[in-house]
Amino acid sequence: MARAGLNAERLAEAGAELADEVGFEQVTVSALARRFDVKVASLYSHVKSSHDLKVRIALLALQELADRAVDALAGRAGKDALVALANVYRDYAREHPGRYAAGQLRLDPETAAASAGPQHSRMTRAVLRGYDLDEPEQTHAVRLLGSVFHGYVSLEASGGFSHSAPDSDESWTRTLDALDALLRNWPAPNAS
Repeated sequence: MARAGLNAERLAEAGAELADEVGFEQVTVSALARRFDVKVASLYSHVKSSHDLKVRIALLALQELADRAVDALAGRAGKDALVALANVYRDYAREHPGRYAAGQLRLDPETAAASAGPQHSRMTRAVLRGYDLDEPEQTHAVRLLGSVFHGYVSLEASGGFSHSAPDSDESWTRTLDALDALLRNWPAPNAS
């Protein structure tokens, strides 16, 4: 008999909480069974495998991030929108390190297409409309922003900036200033 209240959604939420506590890589169906004090087999009626559980956590994280970004971007444009979007990623990674890591999980194409992932790209493109970039330059800029946001957040989370001055907050502000300046003065494509 299934324990009352256990379903795939509740397991994904508990898995996300566990990921924030112990790290995304440590999340397994066995670890979740211990958390609920149930047999592992009883969870397999809700999730297929540890990978299925991790995919569900990734989808939850992507949706949470998208929801935060929608709220942060409302009524903003240009640099204000750029900073708001960047801060959503940074703040989420600080508050939910395991979930943030889950959001980086490579999803199969069908799952990815149905996830909130494409919404992240659309929101980034909406920010870039304030910088007057046409295709394919806009796609290059989307990739640049994603790389900078994720790279900075990942380095910061691993302690990469904790032992030197200036502090990480100051560098983050300067990074966003530099991105804004680059986007306002986007280089022309190379003719070669």
